Amino acid sequence: MDTRHLKYFITIAQKGNMTKAADELYVSQSSLSQYLAKLEQELGVPLFERTHSCLVLTPAGKLYVDAAKKIIRIKDNLYQQIKSVHNRSHINLGITSLLGLRMLTKVIPVFKEQYPEATIEITEGNIGTLLTMIKEESIDCAVMAIADKNTLTDSAIRVLGEEEILLAVPDKHPFTKFWNKENVPWKVIFQNMGNDNFLLSKKGSTLRQRIDSIFDEYNFVPKTMFETNSIQTMRAMVAMGIGITFLGSSCREFMGGIRYYSFEPKATRYFIYMERKNWNTHDTEEYLKSLIFSYFENQDVKKMLHK
Repeated sequence: MDTRHLKYFITIAQKGNMTKAADELYVSQSSLSQYLAKLEQELGVPLFERTHSCLVLTPAGKLYVDAAKKIIRIKDNLYQQIKSVHNRSHINLGITSLLGLRMLTKVIPVFKEQYPEATIEITEGNIGTLLTMIKEESIDCAVMAIADKNTLTDSAIRVLGEEEILLAVPDKHPFTKFWNKENVPWKVIFQNMGNDNFLLSKKGSTLRQRIDSIFDEYNFVPKTMFETNSIQTMRAMVAMGIGITFLGSSCREFMGGIRYYSFEPKATRYFIYMERKNWNTHDTEEYLKSLIFSYFENQDVKKMLHK
């Protein structure tokens, strides 16, 4: 079942620009324009309003894009069910953090022992990107970090666990000389580190959302020197004495040159599992889900093989 042209139309609608859509699809702009012109001629109505800056769906275009998504969803579900009969499922899994990657190194080998013919496609992204992909049903499920579990009310969400956020400081920083407790109040940090270089994760990440909310609460404006979503880079820069940062406790490594502190009051983030609507799961998919849940419950996933 060839749905390539339906995906062309959906991409044009999402990008709102023929050039961007062509780049996304790796096709020429001229061939994409010809396809759209032929489709509109066949239907006898315009599907987009052309402006000087973008393409906007007409009422007919909205009907077409909704129908195209339904057809692709039906096809994907059908193919998934057929593959599941022979344990050859293809699962699209989204993850947001280093913890997700660590989880996969434990879960996937066990999963492949049970279902060697199945494949897992990994998509990395921030919380906003993955929530959009779940809504659009372009991924099947996701393990995500969120700043506040109370902001999500969808019944398809399962809270997997809570993680403490820590302060990482160079071990030769003056602060380590006079503060010998493991916990440190936020106001003490802001009073003593206002001139420090802060190494922060990029805006849009869950960790940054959580830290920014605390900055706002205390009316603190950090001296941001560097932004990256690479945990390894931030740890290395702290160890070299370049600045201070915030890390999830799962990302802590007791390498030389870094001192870690907990906060008062404690700062946390949450890990959740979420799956798309209309995902028809079978034994293969349910087994992967059980391994993910088991991992976060601190069980030995190897035992799952014998259940």
